Amino acid sequence: MNLEETLKMIRPLDAASLQKAQERLDNLAIPRGSLGRLMELGKQVAGITGKTRPVISRKRIVTFAADHGVVAEGVSAFPKEVTRQMVFNFMRGGAGINVLARHAGAEVMVVDIGVDYDFPARDGLTIKKVARGTGNIVREPAMTRQEAIQAMEVGIELARQAERDTVDIIGTGDMGIGNTTPSSAIIAALSGVPVADVTSRGTGISDHALKAKIAAIEKALALHKPDPRDPLDVLSKVGGLEIAGIAGLVIGAAAGRIPIVIDGFISTAGALIAYEMNPVIGGYFFASHLSVEKGHRAMLDRMKLRPLLDLDLRLGEGTGAALGMFLVEAGVKILTEMLTFDEAGVTSGQVT
Repeated sequence: MNLEETLKMIRPLDAASLQKAQERLDNLAIPRGSLGRLMELGKQVAGITGKTRPVISRKRIVTFAADHGVVAEGVSAFPKEVTRQMVFNFMRGGAGINVLARHAGAEVMVVDIGVDYDFPARDGLTIKKVARGTGNIVREPAMTRQEAIQAMEVGIELARQAERDTVDIIGTGDMGIGNTTPSSAIIAALSGVPVADVTSRGTGISDHALKAKIAAIEKALALHKPDPRDPLDVLSKVGGLEIAGIAGLVIGAAAGRIPIVIDGFISTAGALIAYEMNPVIGGYFFASHLSVEKGHRAMLDRMKLRPLLDLDLRLGEGTGAALGMFLVEAGVKILTEMLTFDEAGVTSGQVT
């Protein structure tokens, strides 16, 4: 299914399911609202799925990998070869996302959507390469508009596969050396906030490299003049292939009424592109955490999302999504497994 058709399939959360979930939560055998935001999470999943007693059993984190031409400008502490090396690490099960996904009981799907390397076919890697990385945005657009759409439709395809596989919740993840640069460029282009206010150190770069990174983004925005009223224009001119894949994944998941747990800065850049195309999709999002990257707050605020955790994370890969998924599942279990006053035979409190 193509991008335009899938965007039109996204509907608001189911009002009847939200109401029934709230009624049940209000009658649980605890002081009303005493489990705070955990109760909100269960209710939101009910509204997303249209089920008053939703189940989260099969969990999947989709981690998109791609390279970035802007690395040539010295914006990262690591060379671009680390992207492919980390993909191999994902396949070995030795990365942070593998550890935390195992902890959360989630599968990890690693997707090559734009790595500048030809991986051999092997289990644990899905090859959906659109291009061998993006162009250097200081000198040329990141990709063509058609490549951006193609990458988004890869994400949509993977969301539909998740639906066929009866996946109950999806987490987003990324791998791409240099990808905090296009993420900062995206929020700066969409919001008009000065680049320096939404750009941080990424992989831990020096003061000198940070200045170069800010200058590179400012140069790219001045050169390409991405139109903030056209999210695809922003994505294609200064974005990334993995960011496009994430945008498509969340669009496809929302169309299939699957809850979506967003990871950090790069994942949120993809989610923001999707949100700008159809703001209704925001109801399907759970923001797993607040990244150390200072542009992340601006993205979350733009989508009116409140992060679940604030742990000073900045790794990406889907690590925050794995932790957030664990909490969303807990919220669902509060809704579905706790007993009401009547079911428990407990006298309910009365305010007089």
